[in-house]
Amino acid sequence: MFGKIRYIDDITAVVDINKDNMVVPNLMNLHVVFENDIDKLLGEVKKVDTETVHIDLLGQFVENRFIAGTIKKPTLDSKVRVINDDELNIILGKDDEKSLYLGHSAIYPEKNVYIDINQFFSNHAAIFGNTGSGKSCSVARIVQNIFLNKQFLSYNANLFIFDAYGEYKNAFKVLNQINPNYQYKFITSNPIDPDDVQLNIPVFLLTIDDICLLLQADNHHQYTIVERMLKLAKLFSKDDEETKKLKNHLIAKAIMSVLFSNQNAAGKKNDIFTIINDCSTPEFNVNTDIQGIGYTRKFSECFGIDRNGEFGESVLINEYLLKFIDDELESKIDVPTDAFYTLDDLERALSFTLIGDGFLGNRIMQDNAVIMQVRLHSLNNSSNRKFFSFKEYITIDNYISSLIIHNNRRSQIININLEDVDDNLAKTIVKIFSKMIFDFAKKRRVRAAIPFHLFIEEAHRYVVNDNDHFLLGYNIFERIAKEGRKYGVMLDLVSQRPVEISETVIAQTSNFCILKMTHPRDLDYINKMLPNISGDIIEKLTSLQSGTMVAFGSAFKIPVIVKMDMPNPAPYSSNCDVLFRWKPVQKQ
Repeated sequence: MFGKIRYIDDITAVVDINKDNMVVPNLMNLHVVFENDIDKLLGEVKKVDTETVHIDLLGQFVENRFIAGTIKKPTLDSKVRVINDDELNIILGKDDEKSLYLGHSAIYPEKNVYIDINQFFSNHAAIFGNTGSGKSCSVARIVQNIFLNKQFLSYNANLFIFDAYGEYKNAFKVLNQINPNYQYKFITSNPIDPDDVQLNIPVFLLTIDDICLLLQADNHHQYTIVERMLKLAKLFSKDDEETKKLKNHLIAKAIMSVLFSNQNAAGKKNDIFTIINDCSTPEFNVNTDIQGIGYTRKFSECFGIDRNGEFGESVLINEYLLKFIDDELESKIDVPTDAFYTLDDLERALSFTLIGDGFLGNRIMQDNAVIMQVRLHSLNNSSNRKFFSFKEYITIDNYISSLIIHNNRRSQIININLEDVDDNLAKTIVKIFSKMIFDFAKKRRVRAAIPFHLFIEEAHRYVVNDNDHFLLGYNIFERIAKEGRKYGVMLDLVSQRPVEISETVIAQTSNFCILKMTHPRDLDYINKMLPNISGDIIEKLTSLQSGTMVAFGSAFKIPVIVKMDMPNPAPYSSNCDVLFRWKPVQKQ
C-alpha cells in the first residue's frame, strides 16, 4: 500500500503510494505505523494525492504503551504499514475491568472504543454540539453504559443531572431493571408521577452568598444587609431566656434609633409599629402595659402626637426602652448554626434590619434595601415559594443524603428537573445545589472519598463568565473547576454554545466529546481555549454525522472519531414533526 518516505517536515511525513495498490478505500484518517529496528511511530493520513499521502505524526509505541507527542521522527528508510489489531487496541482501548465502552470507531467500524474510567470520570469533561447533533442521546448513552458494564458494580456513583427540559427522565427510569441494586431519583419542580419528588431546598441552610444569589444582590451594600438579616433570623429562631433578652435589646435599640432619627413624628410612629409588628415580644407589643408615675399606658397609647408634633409620652418611652438596652448582649450570645427559619422569617428579619439598623437613613443603603425587600417579598408570594418550604430543621449532611436516598434505598442517578423554572431562578438553583455538594465534599474526613459528578445541561446558561468576583456564589463553577477534582467533585458540561461558557472552566476541562459544530465563533473559541488540538480536529467538527463525535483529552491516547450507539431508552429530545402536526385531525 505504501512506498518510500519522500521527506519529513516538523510533524508530517510524505509517503509514496505503492503503484500496485493505487486505489485504497477509506484511506483518509487511516492510522499507519513507521517501523525500523529501534522505533515504532504512529501517524494518521491527513491528505491523499495521486502519488503520495501526507501523514501527520502522533506519537510512539513503547512496548505495550503509546506515548503521544512527536519527539522522535521516522527515518527515511522506515517501513510504512497499516496499523495492526494489537496496536489499535492500545490506542482505542480494550474491554477490561478498568474501562468503559464508549461507542464504535467511525474509521474502523469493527472496532469498539473504550475509555479508562479513572482518566475520564476523575476529571472534568465537556460534551458540545449543535442542536440536533445528538448531545442528549450521547450523554444518556454514556451514563447508561456505566451501569450496563458487567465487570463492575457502580453502586456508590453519585450522578447529579441538572435537566433543563426534563429530557432524561425516560432515559434512566428503568435503571433498577438493569440491576436491582441501582436506583433512579427524579426531583422536579412539578411532580406528576407518583414516584416524582418535589424540588425543595432548605432556606435555613443557605449561606450569605446563596441568599445574595437568590435575591440577585450585586454589591457590597446589599451583601451587608443580607449578612445582618441572616444573623437576626438565626438569633430570633431561638427561644431561651438569653435570646429573649437579646431580642428585647435589639427591639429597644431599634426603636431608640427611630426616635432619634430626622423623621417627623408620624414617620417615626409608622416605623416603630412596623418593628413591633415584625418582632413582637411580651415586653414589646401594642398591648404591653408601661408603668409611669401613678399611671399606666398601653404601648400603643404612648405614641400620641401633640400640637408640637412630638410624642406626648416621650419621657416614659425613653425610660422604658433603657431598661432593655444592654450593648454587651450581642457579643455574649453566639449566633446559632442550627437555626430553623422560613422565607417569612427572613422577610421579618429584613424589615427589622432596615429600620432598626438605621439603613433607611442612608440613601444608598435605602435604595439597595428597597430592591432587596421587593425581591424577597416577590419570591415569598410567588409559586416559587414551594421550592423553599422545608417544615423542619435538617443538617446539610442529612439533606445531601436525602437527595440521594429514594424509597429507603440509595440512588446512583439523581435527576433534578428544572423544566418549569424560569431561567434566573434555575441558574440560582443549579449554583446553590453545586455549592452545597462542593461544600459537603470539602468537609469529608477522607478527601475525595465520595465522588460527585454534576452533569449540567445547557451549561451556557449557568457556567458563564460572570463579571462580579465579590459574591462567591456567582463563581462556584470556576471554584469547582479549579479545586473540585481534589475533593471528588467533577463537572460534566453539556452545551450547544461553548463560546458562552466560562474560559476558566473550559481551561480546567480535561476531556472533550464534541459532536457536529458549525458556528465559526464556537469553533474559534474551542481552538483558542484548547491550543493543543490540531486544526484538523476543528475541521472534522463541521462535517460529522448526527451521533458521531470527536473525542480527545486525558482519557484518550489520540483524538478518535466515535459513532455512539442509540441510548435505550432514549431521552425526550426529538424534534417537532411539523408535517404531521400541520395535517388536519381525521374524524373517526
